Amino acid sequence: MGKNSHHSQVQDRPSGVQKWLVAVRPWSFHASTMPVLFGTSLAIIYGQAQLNLVNFLLSLVAMVILHSAANLLSDVFDFKQGLDREVTPVSGAIVRGWITPQQALRASALLFASGGLLGLLLVKLTSLLLLYVGILGVVIGLLYTLLKYHALGDLAVFLNFGILGALGAWIVQAKSFSWLPLLWAVPLAMLVVGILHANNWRDVATDTSYRIKTIASLLGDQGSLIYYGFLLFGSLTYITAFILIPRLLPGGKSYLAMPLTFFVCFLALPVALKLWQRALHRHQPRRPLDFIILDGATSQYNLLFGSLCLLAIWLDFFI
Repeated sequence: MGKNSHHSQVQDRPSGVQKWLVAVRPWSFHASTMPVLFGTSLAIIYGQAQLNLVNFLLSLVAMVILHSAANLLSDVFDFKQGLDREVTPVSGAIVRGWITPQQALRASALLFASGGLLGLLLVKLTSLLLLYVGILGVVIGLLYTLLKYHALGDLAVFLNFGILGALGAWIVQAKSFSWLPLLWAVPLAMLVVGILHANNWRDVATDTSYRIKTIASLLGDQGSLIYYGFLLFGSLTYITAFILIPRLLPGGKSYLAMPLTFFVCFLALPVALKLWQRALHRHQPRRPLDFIILDGATSQYNLLFGSLCLLAIWLDFFI
């Protein structure tokens, strides 16, 4: 190896905070923080809760910490299973050789403990109900890799990065249980599942060779296409149903009916159609990375869709 090549390698290796930022994958955090923003907004607008800014910030920080812990733990197991050995643009710090699996495991344990302690503090400040939601969320986070290897990863992210996140945020502010965050967070949860499915769909061959079962590997290529379409467009269909059906039922508008402002989410439809085209042309992509980075593109769509959901809530309040 020449001198210039060695110099390049040293330059490519980040130090301190940078390598740990890569390790915890901050670009994925909106998947876990969006339900917190969503559930908090619901509690304020429809639960008549007074915003407690300190508790809101604590819940956001706790969610990010626990998400980071789960990301690190997942990377450790994937690396040890031999699934992640080649460096890609979205690879973590273990695969790149910036941190060891042992370092990642210790960091994950520390983060799980820190997130759990923050959660207990929030329970003390808010309601015992939060304890049950938090325990379930942490257990799912700890067991995520095991669940992922047995075709239950989709259910895990549906719960943690959708339903439980929104319900927990509601409880933090309203200090009570409600069906509203559980039901209204479903479209957000579906799209987070879409991110994971796009990743698993791309990796079917590798996963199958290591005898790892995912929904994508069980469904096969054509089934995965249909499932991806269901997640992508089903979220908009769900919103339409929750806007219209409760209003058509005897007795008029139900408190579970989404406000008409949620139709603003259809502004995301053109982006969804572009993602669908990527999925349809997966075998002959228009650009080489179109299908390979479909998970990242779906993640960006999830951020857009979640932002429009938040806009819908606050538009209903101001209008």
